[in-house]
Formats: sequence, structure tokens, C-alpha cells
Amino acid sequence: VQLQASGGGLVQPGGSLRLSCAASGFPFSRYAMGWYRQAPGKQRELVAAITSGGSTNYADSVKGRFTISRDNAKNTVYLQMNSLKPEDTAVYYCRGWYHIGYDYWGQGTQVTVSS
Repeated sequence: VQLQASGGGLVQPGGSLRLSCAASGFPFSRYAMGWYRQAPGKQRELVAAITSGGSTNYADSVKGRFTISRDNAKNTVYLQMNSLKPEDTAVYYCRGWYHIGYDYWGQGTQVTVSS
């Protein structure tokens, strides 16, 4: 099982980034997928999630700015991040889950929002 996150980087406030997470080794289309983030000194938090059926939910802090999507043909989940703020700075992780015992995490990708 592998979840490979990419797309992080340094961006100015107000800018945009798109994160990608390529999955392999499990039946991607059956799994809910999510993006989490962890800032220094803070707990990891859910940013956005998408079910196998395409329903989405977002943290209040990113609603209207971030969009999660998935492409089951490419086994990839995306996070489009617009209007980025310095408080969005964190390591972003992708996660796939199905039932207890079927819960996978990828390595993080750093997002830094700074002028």
C-alpha cells in the first residue's frame, strides 16, 4: 500500500496550490479519502474528506477556499487550495480508509504560505 502526496511548496498569501495523492495497493474507489494537516506545535486536523460516492466535507477554516476531488481512474485524490493564508502553513497528509484495520496514511508534503 502506498499513498504518495505531492504538490506542496512555498506560496504567497492569496496564492493557490494543488496537492495530489497517488494511491496504489488497495481498491481506491471503495475508500474514503481525506487530507489532514499538522502545523508545528499543533495536533493533526482534518482539512477535507471525500467518500467513495463523492460526498465531501470540509473544516470550517477552509470552506469556500479549498476543494477536494478524486479521480478513480487515476487512483488519485486532489486538494485545490485557493486564497491561501499564513495559517494554512502545515505539513499536509493524505489518508485512505474503509473499515477498521483498513486505514492508510501517506507521507506529508509541506505547504508554506509566506510573503
